[in-house]
Amino acid sequence: MKRWLESLRQTHLAKSVVYFLVGIISYPAFAIINRVSISGTENFKNLPRRNVLFVSNHQTYFADVIMLLHIFCAVKWRRQNRLGIPFYLLNPFTRVYYVAAAETMKSSFISRIFRWAGAITVKRTWRAGGKEVRRGLDPGDTRKIARALDNNWVITFPQGTTTPFAPGRKGTAFIIKHHKPVVIPVIISGFWRAFNKKGLKLKKKGTLLRVQFKEPMQFNYEESIETILEKVMDAIEQSKKFMMKSRHHLISTVDK
Repeated sequence: MKRWLESLRQTHLAKSVVYFLVGIISYPAFAIINRVSISGTENFKNLPRRNVLFVSNHQTYFADVIMLLHIFCAVKWRRQNRLGIPFYLLNPFTRVYYVAAAETMKSSFISRIFRWAGAITVKRTWRAGGKEVRRGLDPGDTRKIARALDNNWVITFPQGTTTPFAPGRKGTAFIIKHHKPVVIPVIISGFWRAFNKKGLKLKKKGTLLRVQFKEPMQFNYEESIETILEKVMDAIEQSKKFMMKSRHHLISTVDK
């Protein structure tokens, strides 16, 4: 039974239903109660339908991912840098998965439902059972992501936490080095101000929610995992050199 449910969870039909329900509920919070600014979707042009990895900073558990799924669906309907009226939810882009902590995806009824939108559950690097931990690279987790990349796009958050400027996880760099996906850096801002930590409740109305997609990154795959990870963290503006001058701080001041 468990295996049958897992197979059903990966079907286009099941994911489409979840996308529609979650999309209809979340759209007003993004585009009506708050404001959305999207840039860089022109970088989606000519992307392959598989082996594309979106690496992003992380501000809430769910709102970040839901917004990215909205954007991917809108782009499928030829909308560039905008959402518009969400007719795109009638035929969503479902060839995308996102990496999420197993602990988070089991925390509530809503999170268990949202797993059907394409969650790849991994062991959290920094916290488990409410305690701070530091796990090493889990081969099982990287294999899950690699299998998803075989035929899909994948969204990952290298920091594995919503804490700004936390160190990145080596697993992301390992995937890049050994599977050579097209890597698109994503920078988001404003979500921490508009939503609570889970991203399911509004904290502030009228917030500007920004999502920027950068050009695909170029790598020398002979470089070390540490060097690749450093480049990724620079690209999503979460490395130490961005700590006091990053978009996170600048836009936080503008949004006040």
